[in-house]
Amino acid sequence: MDRATGPAERCATIASMSQATPVITRPPAEVVRQTPVSQAPNGICYAIAGEMTVSSADLERMVAAVPVTAAAALQRKAYYFVPLTVNQGDETVIADRYDVALSDNAVCHRNLDLGDSQCVFISTRLMDDKFSVAFEFYINVGHAVVERAGVSEAFADLVWKQVESKVRGETSLDAWESRKLATVPGPDAEKYKNEYFAATFSDAISIYLLSLFLDVDYYDLRERDYPLLAPQQMAERLRKVAELFPANPGFEFAVYYKRRT
Repeated sequence: MDRATGPAERCATIASMSQATPVITRPPAEVVRQTPVSQAPNGICYAIAGEMTVSSADLERMVAAVPVTAAAALQRKAYYFVPLTVNQGDETVIADRYDVALSDNAVCHRNLDLGDSQCVFISTRLMDDKFSVAFEFYINVGHAVVERAGVSEAFADLVWKQVESKVRGETSLDAWESRKLATVPGPDAEKYKNEYFAATFSDAISIYLLSLFLDVDYYDLRERDYPLLAPQQMAERLRKVAELFPANPGFEFAVYYKRRT
């Protein structure tokens, strides 16, 4: 995620198959003109273009999982699920299918302002399953919600109490780094504290949305660069997010703990 926060960056390369026909690449504006946009019941606009490995039914449910109260912050945004979003010098192009020759310059997503709207192109074929595609989408949603609506004061109070109690771990590398800087006395401590609140809130929103769409094993979110937040404290954060953004009809949020044997 331009992103910023850690559990999020899970792009994985996939094996390519030889293709007889050349890959077609198009400018984003052309993709927008030629691709019909759907609107989910929650109001989110999205489109599917090119050769997908994730089914259209899964993508439809993925988008529909975003609670209406969170989707309200995504006005004038449209999400385009495409095979590859590729950097070519200063330009961005969209490939109609996966190609190994393009994958080295492909990015997980790209936010592009077109007219008075923002289009978000998500590279579905850089990721190995619908879990990763969904997480990339929800990370973007989480950041957009924080950018437009700010950080909940109740959530900020909760996470800072956890910090003061020296809870172990965090939810992303950005949260981990900004937390360390926020707890060191100095003139920039308040600035880093606000960055910490923004990182943890967007992380928690992203993980909450993922849990509405799929059953998530929390430890699947582990990263190498920082210790994962303790499960009990993560559950506290997710419950607070669920209070702020209640699940839409047809979706359910619950936390289950595995018993040790």
